[in-house]
Amino acid sequence: MARVFNFSAGPSILPESVLKKAASEMLDYQNSGQSVMEMSHRSKVFESIIKSCESLLREVMNIPDNYKVLFLQGGASSQFAMIPLNLMNGSGKADFVITGQWANKAYQEASRYGQANVVASSKDKTFSYIPELDKSKFTPDADYFHICLNNTIYGTRFAELPDTGDVPLVADISSCILSEPIDVSKFGLLYAGAQKNMAPAGLTVVIIREDLIGKARYITPTMLNYKTHSENDSMYNTPPCYQIYICKLVLEWIRDEIGGLEKMKELNEKKAKILYDYLDSSKLFRGTAEKKYRSLMNVPFVTGSEELDAEFVKEAAARGFVNLKGHRSVGGMRASIYNAMPIEGVEKLVEFMKEFEAKHA
Repeated sequence: MARVFNFSAGPSILPESVLKKAASEMLDYQNSGQSVMEMSHRSKVFESIIKSCESLLREVMNIPDNYKVLFLQGGASSQFAMIPLNLMNGSGKADFVITGQWANKAYQEASRYGQANVVASSKDKTFSYIPELDKSKFTPDADYFHICLNNTIYGTRFAELPDTGDVPLVADISSCILSEPIDVSKFGLLYAGAQKNMAPAGLTVVIIREDLIGKARYITPTMLNYKTHSENDSMYNTPPCYQIYICKLVLEWIRDEIGGLEKMKELNEKKAKILYDYLDSSKLFRGTAEKKYRSLMNVPFVTGSEELDAEFVKEAAARGFVNLKGHRSVGGMRASIYNAMPIEGVEKLVEFMKEFEAKHA
């Protein structure tokens, strides 16, 4: 069977060259006589893999030396608790901008550990925009300020970062990490579930400024303490070895085949423009996110008819465009066009959409 164009929001498409490389090394990784899936995480061979992965991530993202890179488990959702347990221990306050389901879950979890303040929300319009921020509503002595940089479900992103002054800015970048350059120095902590743009599900990456480590409250479980993982180079327990290996291959692909994050951004902007330009001209389909805040990674759209939406998803799947059904809170369709989605995939999707529109408009 031929490979399909996979528009899943996650776990999502991986670069084909990465999959081929992994397949070629499946039974014997670099003459070790074993698969990465079965080797000891304490072996010299795996040690070289995890160190190479961290080095590549630092190079590709230009991560400053005073930041630690942690390879963890538990998904981005585990960070909703880890962050307040480790950081919300000064004033016991934190600020949140609610721009979708994941930002709201981070807020709700933090509310269990301290005073979580909502400084702005776009819930009033089904999170179809990024709210304007009023600095007078920021908590001056907050332990951190949390945002979700790109909203997978609703297809929005922060075009500008909030100015939080001395308050550490914390961001969930699960669905936009490695999609374009990011100034890591503007953040106290960045975190991402890897299954959207980096690796298979099971790996969570945390990039944390060193001065924020070592402040966990006494009740913090050992495995939820950033200090535990920082002091043990992400190997306090068995890490998600194979996912780290695939992440290394993806980073090599970005550096060597794409040419870095500036080139990656150019490609992503080109893909997004193809789809958004069509949606703006279509008489049948329309995008649901406000233009000013549109994501480069996730593009939700609807026809206005639930029956027609369902028919489109069904016919698309039959034509090899899979996982286009939108999230239940938005409805319609969603095309996630992450790094590994080729331009050809977006072009062919638009061709099919035009064909569908000609039959139904």
